[in-house]
Amino acid sequence: MMKVVVVGGTGLIRWQVVGMLRSSGRNAVSAAPVTGVDTLTGRGVAQILKGADVVVDAFSSPSFEARASLDFFTRSARNLMAAAQRTGVQHYVMLSLIGVDQLPENGYFRAKSAQERVLRDSGLPYTIVRTAQFFEFIAPIMGLSTREGRVHLPSTQLRPIAAVDVAAAIAAAVEEEPLYGVRQVAGPEIHRLNRLGEITLAARPDGRRVVTDENAGLFAGIPDAVLTGDDTATTASTCYEDWLKRHPRKAMTRIGAP
Repeated sequence: MMKVVVVGGTGLIRWQVVGMLRSSGRNAVSAAPVTGVDTLTGRGVAQILKGADVVVDAFSSPSFEARASLDFFTRSARNLMAAAQRTGVQHYVMLSLIGVDQLPENGYFRAKSAQERVLRDSGLPYTIVRTAQFFEFIAPIMGLSTREGRVHLPSTQLRPIAAVDVAAAIAAAVEEEPLYGVRQVAGPEIHRLNRLGEITLAARPDGRRVVTDENAGLFAGIPDAVLTGDDTATTASTCYEDWLKRHPRKAMTRIGAP
């Protein structure tokens, strides 16, 4: 039976991928600091990878600060990949971000791009799954941008996607041969971030209102089409407004690790 080790942080993606793979008959194992596996220090990594055929790298930095995220991503990647090489892993699947190679001025994206380079240089058979922003992150983004009852959001283009659709794309990549390249996955609709805020508050009114502010937040100043993917992107079917109706209370408390 194929053994797949899924490495992640908070579990948003990790547990969904594990569940999907187990449903298809795979021996899927969850790995995270809470299970005794710390990619940053290397603690528990070699043990959990023993006998693994595939590794899914879905971890993320707990910090968005440029230097801290670069250190986390590159050191964690090297620890995990070195163990994968020693234990004979046949396929390394990495979760990354659409546009990661187009925003060198963004410290977090620059760190993710460095993580991708570590994988390409490792010699491991690999597939990189680049995803658009998750639906689950819209509410936390709004929370970080709220001041005195107003949500300050830029008009940056996004093509957001449900986390479950991202997990499905990763599970599918596990079952396929290594791509030695990048696969993009995104939602079915392109929205501007300020409009996503308006849609969210229309579905979940709480007294706040959206103010368009092109200098606000993590996504300020990003050119159109950078975060939406190109014509090769696989398009998921779940629309944001439909997702909001099905999950009226669902929101993450922080932006962060999958």
